[in-house]
Amino acid sequence: MDSNPALCAAIANHITNSPQQRITFAEFMDVVLYHPEHGYYSSDAVKIGFEGGDFFTSPNLCADFGELLAEQFLQMWEILGKPVPFSLVEMGAGQGLLALHILKYHQLHYPDFFTALEYIIVEKSPILRQEQQQRLQDFPVRWCNLEDIPPSAIAGCFFSNELVDAFPVHQFIRETGKLREIYVTTPQNLTPQPRSIEGKGEKDSPPLIGERSNFAFVEVTGEPSTPQLAEHLDLAGIDLSQSAYPDGYRSEINLAALEWLSIVADRLQRGYVLTIDYGYPASRYYNPRRSQGTLQCYYHHRFHDNPYINIGRQDITAHVDFTALERWGEKCNLKNVGFIQQGLFLMALGLGERIAALSDQKQPLLQLLQRRDALHQLIDPTGLGGFGVLVQSKGLEDTEISQPLKGLTVPD
Repeated sequence: MDSNPALCAAIANHITNSPQQRITFAEFMDVVLYHPEHGYYSSDAVKIGFEGGDFFTSPNLCADFGELLAEQFLQMWEILGKPVPFSLVEMGAGQGLLALHILKYHQLHYPDFFTALEYIIVEKSPILRQEQQQRLQDFPVRWCNLEDIPPSAIAGCFFSNELVDAFPVHQFIRETGKLREIYVTTPQNLTPQPRSIEGKGEKDSPPLIGERSNFAFVEVTGEPSTPQLAEHLDLAGIDLSQSAYPDGYRSEINLAALEWLSIVADRLQRGYVLTIDYGYPASRYYNPRRSQGTLQCYYHHRFHDNPYINIGRQDITAHVDFTALERWGEKCNLKNVGFIQQGLFLMALGLGERIAALSDQKQPLLQLLQRRDALHQLIDPTGLGGFGVLVQSKGLEDTEISQPLKGLTVPD
């Protein structure tokens, strides 16, 4: 397969130098995606869009997605009393298209808001940051790391679109009724060990050789690397000891998402956190019938579930557990404002009117059909329209909290 040999060598070396010659799947995924030289998001392997890309996002379809978000940000600014500056912090800005659409729309239609706006991009990928800087060179945008923003420094909105799904996840499996973690090792570092014998202490089970392994890397199971895994399932209200969960049931836990949300909440003094991504509430995410988890790999617009091929050449993602974000947010002093599907969110912000207006536009038929198709894709409940939109807030007065956000207003 089309793997990056240098990256594979770096991972193998990392495994050899790790305790017990194994690493968590979260460590594996982090190196594969974010290795500073060879990682998917750190090299020219990352490709977004329809032409030659591995995947596309809502901003690739049309500017309407960003323009409707811009309407929501305008209302947030008004609810907060029109602070100057109003900081928009986009985390994981991709190619910079969403930022471009938002800034252009504000500049054209709401110059007062545009003047008050401070646009900040938090981007981990040096390749994508370079593309963003080139695309946004005519706008007052600044780039920084999330950790570099001082505590309680932001009045405005932290937002992201398809960011959290790319955070490294831990993988677990249910064995003999217990929570076990999935680790990654190499055949060279593999020493077969017997299963635990009652009264003799706990040892690792044999490797899980299957479709998700290859000749370079194999999976083994062991005790959880951190008690946070069990705590996460407790937070989500999931009990793996129930008989509904069969042995062999596997899924993911995104501890990085909780760490990220903690930092965001700490940096937000007053305003909102808006998270758009594909995912489910915990009851659906950890449904016993979803017995192989949600991990997906994207390679040239095709998806599969084997992260051990095309290493460094493909994207790896997992769906978002929105229940965990909501409940962890509460622990970080974030109030849940609302959760809604992207299709309903955009319709409430005016996408329906944009679709209706197409009949009055005098454009070539092919252009009208392409635009209509793009708008419908944004609200398709089986695709982008089925994404989740989570809004949380911090530091708002009761009078501000009582003002409903347009995007969360569902018609009767």
